[in-house]
Amino acid sequence: MARGNAVKGTRLGYVSLGETEHGEPTPKVSVTYWCQNGHGVARNFASDAQEDVPSEWDCPHCGFPAGRDRENPPVPSRVEPFKTHIAYVKERRSESQGQELLDEALRNLRARRGQQES
Repeated sequence: MARGNAVKGTRLGYVSLGETEHGEPTPKVSVTYWCQNGHGVARNFASDAQEDVPSEWDCPHCGFPAGRDRENPPVPSRVEPFKTHIAYVKERRSESQGQELLDEALRNLRARRGQQES
């Protein structure tokens, strides 16, 4: 293992590129978004992309949606609770339809296994 004052991530002949070699930075516009909890978050966008600037942004502090109007921030959408697979099935099928499907599946399984129905 080499010891010394070597700078990691560089190679021989490395030359730092200054701003003049990168070109001029694009002009930016700062947009501040506000959430219901009063958090403000400023984001910079290219000034020539004004029509592409989003009207809402997720607040990095609380996760609520944030809008440009400080006095009228957007209302968070209602979050549906997590549902299991069986909950979705029960929404689409009645109890009797579920029983019919289960009986059919059991008949098919027993037929493949060569078992008699009980």
